[in-house]
Amino acid sequence: MAKALFGHVGSGSDLRLSYEVRRLRARVAELEAELTRVRDVNEALVGGVDVPEDVRALDAEPAYS
Repeated sequence: MAKALFGHVGSGSDLRLSYEVRRLRARVAELEAELTRVRDVNEALVGGVDVPEDVRALDAEPAYS
């Protein structure tokens, strides 16, 4: 009897858990797509900037020492 009750009570939470997992997977997919889009935009912006070689050779110094 206890197993039957546990299975009955657990089925509602299993559906909620399945829904939550499905929702989180969809959100992860959205975030991965956004990350890809932002990286593509960043690469396009970096590719369009012409930085002289002497500026590239400078060592970056910390703002505060």
